[in-house]
Amino acid sequence: MGWLSKNAPFKTATTKQTGDAAEDLALRHLQRAGLVLIQRNYRSPGRGGGEIDLIMRAPDGTCVFVEVRQRNSASHGGAAASVSITKQRRIVFAARHFLMRQPHLPPCRFDVVAVEGGHIEWLQGAFDAG
Repeated sequence: MGWLSKNAPFKTATTKQTGDAAEDLALRHLQRAGLVLIQRNYRSPGRGGGEIDLIMRAPDGTCVFVEVRQRNSASHGGAAASVSITKQRRIVFAARHFLMRQPHLPPCRFDVVAVEGGHIEWLQGAFDAG
């Protein structure tokens, strides 16, 4: 009957697996650009807390908080457009929590890495903490 039975279920990637793969891709892309990983999947405590996918250090010392978004296509605005104001606020909240634990306050920025259909778009300074 071969290695694939017609009754064998097809396994599709879960949302978490797809998201993790996009983060891996984004991380490699940023590392090739000279950024260094500080922490992955940083979560601030509490109900209103947020998560930062990647915290990186740029060659100039800037602390870069990276949100990775993955979409199969650009329909409905695409991956980058899916970073809502609410999501931005949660990322900023988590970034402030992270920075409170640092001995020195480095320059910072918020980037988005959008992964759509295998294409990577890196939006530096995608939003402000304001």
